Amino acid sequence: MTTYIVVADAARARIFTRDALKLEEKESLIHAEGRLHEGDLVTDRGADVHESTSPTARSSGGESVARTHEELIFAKEVAERIYRARVDNTLEKLILVAPPRFLGQLRDKLDGPSSKLVIHTLAKDLSKASLADIQEAVSDMR
Repeated sequence: MTTYIVVADAARARIFTRDALKLEEKESLIHAEGRLHEGDLVTDRGADVHESTSPTARSSGGESVARTHEELIFAKEVAERIYRARVDNTLEKLILVAPPRFLGQLRDKLDGPSSKLVIHTLAKDLSKASLADIQEAVSDMR
């Protein structure tokens, strides 16, 4: 059993394992819909061209419902991968690294026993960072 480090954002999750001090990337999950804009996610809003390009059309809806939905779908997928690692007895400790919003969504999707394995969280987007930068960011998290 080992420490899993999940570095994610709404579109990509990189899963690392750490034995002693060595960090190794084991898997990468991609959620392409997490990179799309609201207009690409919602194809038929019933608006004509003039309405869809007005500045108020984009800001009047507040937070993007479709984007949030896609983020939650991906958070659930990542949580299910963590669950499988726990059930397979390959996961002893868990460190989560993600932007604050996605970190909260991911924590909400973890099952109870998996949540208890979280030893640290880091509210930072390192999903595109190098292995060395990630290792440095989590080096003193034990």
